[in-house]
Amino acid sequence: MKEQKHRSGFVNIVGNPNVGKSTLMNLLVGEKLSIITSKAQTTRHRIIGIVNTPEYQVVYSDTPGIIRPNYKLQEQMLAFSLSALDDADVLLYVTDVVETIDKNDDFLQRVRQMDIPVLLLINKIDLTNQAELEKQVDQWHELLPKAEIYPISALNNFGIEQIKKRVVELLPESPPYFEKDALTDKPARFFVSEIIREKALLLYRKEIPYSLEVIVEEFKEEEDIIRIRAVIWVERESQKGIVIGHKGEALKKLGTMARKDIELFFEKKVYLQLFVKVEKDWKNDDRLLKRLGYKLD
Repeated sequence: MKEQKHRSGFVNIVGNPNVGKSTLMNLLVGEKLSIITSKAQTTRHRIIGIVNTPEYQVVYSDTPGIIRPNYKLQEQMLAFSLSALDDADVLLYVTDVVETIDKNDDFLQRVRQMDIPVLLLINKIDLTNQAELEKQVDQWHELLPKAEIYPISALNNFGIEQIKKRVVELLPESPPYFEKDALTDKPARFFVSEIIREKALLLYRKEIPYSLEVIVEEFKEEEDIIRIRAVIWVERESQKGIVIGHKGEALKKLGTMARKDIELFFEKKVYLQLFVKVEKDWKNDDRLLKRLGYKLD
């Protein structure tokens, strides 16, 4: 009997904002690694989640939604998404039944020219009917003739097992790229800052969440508690006032929401201190963007 070779590869998730890429990523990995809100541009980094069995290693990668950049931070977000086209063994292109099919046509053009397997996932099928879905499938067949098309509902976990199975079938034979017990390539501090940012996206309105970044300045793990000090950057004094709120109420609420999720993530008690600092125009500052991990090498 022929010995089965180990399979390993990079499976990169791309698509426009708000189509459900992060929800899908978390389902595929089986852990909440990507933050999820209904706001566009929630994901800013390229986030890796690793699934291991003795037979294979799938390195999933969630990316920011494809946007036309208005400032340097968005340029870096687009660079993360484009980089996912360069090193993928399998590409998961996520769309949904709501968005315009030819949105960001130049990015689609690049996907069309790729020689690797592309799985086109039409998400949110619970929001449409069979006739409309069939029409969309036909349109996507014309746009990406080489892609395999799968209607799914990430929210209802429909069609996800089929995607997992197909991904493993398409992986190339290869030794693992990461240690077999690895879940991600990101450090603990990264997930702390992402959880705080997710709660800010849920708590504050309008432009505040987009002007905000979180820096974890201290992460001390003791035997029975993790002590964390984080600083929230905003761009203007007026935003600082909104983040802190009347008598500090908004910041306190943010801290409580974040602490609960951080405790769940690390399965340990957490003491969280939050501070707010004005860092003018950080989204356009190359030096600060590099410090925040947004600059690609």
